[in-house]
Amino acid sequence: MTRTPQAAAEEAATELRSRTGVDSYDVALVMGSGWATAADLIGDSEDEFASAELPGFLPPAVDGHSGTIRSIADGDRHVLAFLGRTHLYEGHGTDVVVHNVRTAAAAGAKTIVLTNAAGGINTDYAVGSPVLIADHINMTAKSPLTGATFVDLTETYTSELRAIAREVDPDLPEGVYAAMPGPHFETPAEIRMLRAMGADLVGMSTVLEAIAAREAGARVLGMSLVTNIAAGLEGANLDHEDVLATGRDSAATVGRLLADIVAKI
Repeated sequence: MTRTPQAAAEEAATELRSRTGVDSYDVALVMGSGWATAADLIGDSEDEFASAELPGFLPPAVDGHSGTIRSIADGDRHVLAFLGRTHLYEGHGTDVVVHNVRTAAAAGAKTIVLTNAAGGINTDYAVGSPVLIADHINMTAKSPLTGATFVDLTETYTSELRAIAREVDPDLPEGVYAAMPGPHFETPAEIRMLRAMGADLVGMSTVLEAIAAREAGARVLGMSLVTNIAAGLEGANLDHEDVLATGRDSAATVGRLLADIVAKI
């Protein structure tokens, strides 16, 4: 009999507890490009290992994603950090993409923080700036849910958590994140379409994880790091190496910001 995705997550969570000695986590973070520095600032690392050592996880396939899991002690709280993620465009299906948040939820995490690198559609966003995700547009034509699983996404990204983030930085902007399947970057015509639909940011991750987190009953905070201006808005060609370079240049600033936000959650 085929295991359900939830059963696979429970198996991974059981192995996680065995490795770390942590019975339940309070917060889980998924670190996209440019955000990993926050894991060094949140608290004391108690355990770190390759994510592929847990059932259901795959080795990293994208530059900028280390593919490790870190267990962090933050005072009397326990924080789980995924340094990297699996993307839909890697071709393994939606269950693998959201296995991280399902495992975190199975391990007790009631709050999930999702971070990513994104293209800026809203020209008010400067390259290198962090943006809170207020809502999303799912353009992947996929869902991690199957059957009659009717999950309310009215407030996918929890307003209370966004308010906490703005306590740390009152100038943090909010925007709508559009998820495309990738791995190619978007065409200028697609960016014009997304802008007309109300998108401020564009990327290739996060929304499926957010949906799975909401299915599990977890609160969600989403944050993007603007690593490039979206196609056709400035005339420059897009390059993944430029995205990674912006992430490296911004790592200290956004890492400190995220660590300060997590401290208040």
